[in-house]
Amino acid sequence: MNIESFLHAAIIAGTPLLLATLGEILTEKVGNLNLGVEGMMLLGAVLGFLVGYGTGNPMLALLAAIAAGAFGAFIYAVLTITFRTNQVVTGLTLTIFGTGVSSLLGQKVVGQVVPDSVKSFFAQMKIPVLGDIPFVGYILFNQDTFVYISYVLTIIVGIYMYKTRIGLNLRAVGENPGAADSVSINVSLYKYVNIIIGGALAGLGGAYLSLVYVPVWQDNITSGRGWIAVALVIFAAWNPYKAILGSYLFGGLDIIGFRLEKTIISPYILSMLPYLVTIFVLVVISVRKSKKNAPPSSLGLPYFREER
Repeated sequence: MNIESFLHAAIIAGTPLLLATLGEILTEKVGNLNLGVEGMMLLGAVLGFLVGYGTGNPMLALLAAIAAGAFGAFIYAVLTITFRTNQVVTGLTLTIFGTGVSSLLGQKVVGQVVPDSVKSFFAQMKIPVLGDIPFVGYILFNQDTFVYISYVLTIIVGIYMYKTRIGLNLRAVGENPGAADSVSINVSLYKYVNIIIGGALAGLGGAYLSLVYVPVWQDNITSGRGWIAVALVIFAAWNPYKAILGSYLFGGLDIIGFRLEKTIISPYILSMLPYLVTIFVLVVISVRKSKKNAPPSSLGLPYFREER
């Protein structure tokens, strides 16, 4: 197995996980646990594919995917913030909703391929100079447009969370919404905005699957990646920079079965690896608790200012 080509492919496979994980980090950092990542990814995947397939316009396809993911997150936000429904149940319902809608809308285009205009827009592109760096250049800087977008978004999310005042307010809302409210931080507004942005990123991750990674529509195209993204948030300790490493690690586990298919190891075991490692990581982290890896203090708890 060529290690250079394997790492190159691992980044491609890890990109939808990274985008979805970034979105869930923003959502959880503001104190809401959204288990509907899989549903939002599927909404983004199907709407992005349908628009791309119907119009041949890649930008419209991206906007449709972003809007679809954001719409799913908006539904979740209204229910959990305004009506204070149970966040776990609402997230699970969103996953069921997204799965059903994607199956319904995508049933007539199963097996159809995205137009060449969309494929060419997201084609692999080498970055001058950086792409010529031995070993690293091919792995990191000979990728498609979507991968470069994920690099930029990770940096933007990191700067936003750790280097800006609104990022500080975001973390304050997640840790103690009552205290944040007492200093005139609009808790509901911060929750709405960041949850919707998180949904948009999840939708973008779904679009990568249907437009670039597997540019052919197939039912349940995410194959559980949304659930892996939820686990990756814990693995990354709610840090967008650590999410890069975690996403590419799980991306490598996702494709390793194709690289080792001629070995004596059962292909069924290889296909289970990402999910087995996800369970293992969650068990290890739950056993080895520390302040650095602690979730936001108000995660999963509804906030009502009259109850302060």
